[in-house]
Amino acid sequence: MVICVVFALLTAVSNAMASVLQRRAAMDAPAGRAMHLSLLGYLLHRKIWLAGIGMTIVAAVCQATALDSGPIALVQPLFIIELPIALLLGGLVMRRRMARRSWVAVGVVTAGLVVSLACAAPSGGTQTAPADLWALALIAVGGFEAVLLAAALRGRGQTRAALLGLAAACGYSLTAALMKQAMAELSRGAGAFFSTWQLYATAAAGVASLFLLQNALQAGTLVASQPMLTMGDALISVCLGALLFGETIRLGWWLVPQIIGLLAIAVGYVELSSSSLATALAQPSRETPENMPMHPAES
Repeated sequence: MVICVVFALLTAVSNAMASVLQRRAAMDAPAGRAMHLSLLGYLLHRKIWLAGIGMTIVAAVCQATALDSGPIALVQPLFIIELPIALLLGGLVMRRRMARRSWVAVGVVTAGLVVSLACAAPSGGTQTAPADLWALALIAVGGFEAVLLAAALRGRGQTRAALLGLAAACGYSLTAALMKQAMAELSRGAGAFFSTWQLYATAAAGVASLFLLQNALQAGTLVASQPMLTMGDALISVCLGALLFGETIRLGWWLVPQIIGLLAIAVGYVELSSSSLATALAQPSRETPENMPMHPAES
């Protein structure tokens, strides 16, 4: 379990570093390269952008290791700390101080996460799930995604951003579940690993989730999308962990402090997402068009 927590935290730190480094590289891109393949060529010659890609790869390896050594219901909620870490690193890179209220919000988010996970105590579970449970999970996730997307298409502004943020969270949770099973197949050898359908479904779900997240950021502000993304990922991951792998959390009166912790996280995230530093990290760069939002802090 210690290995699981350590690598989950390393994933969060790596993702946060990747976001900040890639954001810093994009800020210096010439305006004429926006929305052109030449932008990629420019970034490929930027060491800071390549460093960001390297951190993304590190994050993927760390997440796979964490999921292979512990329950998904523990790994995914730990990614809640990505935004606070990204803001701390972004402040250093952009040479901007975090406001006192933001520091308080970081403390509230951290305390809420510790209380929620300590009281939930995710445990148990298997490394693989049978085909019938996978079919049930895919139907449930697909149906939920369809409802969210249909509602998002009818909504506007912050409402659409919130719905798309939740849809992205659902996709990232499914991606983690697929990755967990794919990693379990690795113990049977490279042949089993590369022949399992979950490996390729992981890539497809990840790309689709990233697409949904970018649209969520384009539709509204971080205040609408980020809390839905964060809370949704944690809660849906707990559900998928229970359904697919038989993971458990404490119930009964333990739910009271868990809910209090989740509310604290939500309040802290709203404050952080509305801070001037979060806005600076998430908004389009000064030399790129407004329809090119950046990924603030999620994998």
